Amino acid sequence: MRQFDNKKGFTLIEIMVVIVILALLAALVGPKLMGRTDDAKITDARVQIKNIETALKLYKLDNGNYPATEQGLAALVTKPTVGIIPNSYKEGGYLESKKIPKDPWGNDYLYVSPGEHGDYDLFSYGSDGAKGGEGKNADISSWDTK
Repeated sequence: MRQFDNKKGFTLIEIMVVIVILALLAALVGPKLMGRTDDAKITDARVQIKNIETALKLYKLDNGNYPATEQGLAALVTKPTVGIIPNSYKEGGYLESKKIPKDPWGNDYLYVSPGEHGDYDLFSYGSDGAKGGEGKNADISSWDTK
């Protein structure tokens, strides 16, 4: 039998060095990536508000007015049966997804028409789901995203 004198592999020291390097990278990069989820949700909410605003503008273009508060955002996916009934409602609605999106925190977007800040107010209460707040809890609104 022939023995191999040329053994290949990693030593314990080499493995420990790699583990220490990986731990340092995780300690430095991990917290920075974890804090970005709130920023991503806020950006996502702003994008969704812009998309809903586009659908609202198309609705107004076809029907001459924005949906009333009692019709709500549901008027963008199904023809309203209350309030001013639109005569030129687009078949299939005004949102591609055929449903009203929830904000990134799982709450409904709030819609008021006429609004205090324009023809309509469209907003989310942010991560805390309550009016007001700062940072990640701040409200995200159509009048602040312009």
